[in-house]
Amino acid sequence: MAAQRTSAPSAAAPALPTLGGKKSSYRERVADALRAALIAGELRPGDVYSAPTLAARFGVSATPVREAMLDLAKEGLVDTVPNKGFRVTAVSEKQLDEYTHIRALVEIPTVVELAQAADPVSLEALRPAAREIVQAAVAGDLIAYVEADTRFHLGLLALAGNAHLVEVVGDLRKRSRLYGLTALLEGGRLLASAEEHLELLDALLARDGDAVREVMTRHIGHVRGLWAARG
Repeated sequence: MAAQRTSAPSAAAPALPTLGGKKSSYRERVADALRAALIAGELRPGDVYSAPTLAARFGVSATPVREAMLDLAKEGLVDTVPNKGFRVTAVSEKQLDEYTHIRALVEIPTVVELAQAADPVSLEALRPAAREIVQAAVAGDLIAYVEADTRFHLGLLALAGNAHLVEVVGDLRKRSRLYGLTALLEGGRLLASAEEHLELLDALLARDGDAVREVMTRHIGHVRGLWAARG
């Protein structure tokens, strides 16, 4: 069991992302930044973080951080710790298996269908996000990686025209976390994973359903394989 401690802020305050490119309020942007750090594994399970500590980390005031963390508590991503702050909830091996299984059942066939149905112009519009993922991997910026990765995948699924599907997958992505991103980065494998987004786009534009299925299967497999290797 992880020690209950208040974690220190990192040296630099990252820019506040907007996951999915839709939210705009300041409170939601703070929640997005915290969520991205949590999904990337920069906020660790079992650790307790105070609102002032997180506010210093992200270069904002404590009030929106406290409000945003309460939002994340409703999502089950953190628990409140009276007079201390918020503890990041852990994800069990069984939960990871279940989340990954559901994502594979939903995302792979949906994206394979897009190989024939998606407008090439709409697919090309996702290339800047795919390139941002690669750039974030090169820079070792995990929060930027998660933000761009979320924007890419939810944007791709949105081309299927099913808003509820996008919402479900977005929730699964948040809950599964990507703790192994740090291990991928340190092992020099994050860039290869990032480049799969460009590979996927090229397969979609080539109308190659078999290649799309292979890339998607390999990519989602990282969540339970390499990315699930938590330290």
